[in-house]
Amino acid sequence: MNEINLQSIKIRPLKIDDFVYVLQWSKDATFCSANDWEKNRDEQDLYTWWIHCVNRVSEDFVRLGIELENRLIGYADLACIKGNTAELGIAIGESGLWGKGIGYNASKCMMDYAAKYLGITVFNAETHEINIRSRKMLERIGFKEVSRIGSEDYLGTESRLIQYRFS
Repeated sequence: MNEINLQSIKIRPLKIDDFVYVLQWSKDATFCSANDWEKNRDEQDLYTWWIHCVNRVSEDFVRLGIELENRLIGYADLACIKGNTAELGIAIGESGLWGKGIGYNASKCMMDYAAKYLGITVFNAETHEINIRSRKMLERIGFKEVSRIGSEDYLGTESRLIQYRFS
């Protein structure tokens, strides 16, 4: 994939057939480490988890796929949905695609979806202090830092967590 047409990024429901991409992500050590995925996960175990993701129906959680050029490249989540508020999360499955503007565009698509179909107008997000790309993406969208509470491992380094809000 040479030049990326960022306008061709869309969000859509997950499909069982997307598992072929999920299996590839599970073999990307950088992706697994950054997203707290178990490394070398058993394929059948991963498939069972994926079926759960595809079929999950919840009042307070939505996961949609991020598609680029007819292939699943990641997913976007709305979690802790309550009233007009939700927490936005995003994962780009191929670490080779990080830093190319995909997360920004996918996040904007997910936020538009959330506003249009769920009435969500306030978004929370959290990232690691050392994840500069994620921080810049959130700030470019218009998120404002609201706190620094907690810490956890990110790519092998203990890092403070930064909480953001968009309203």
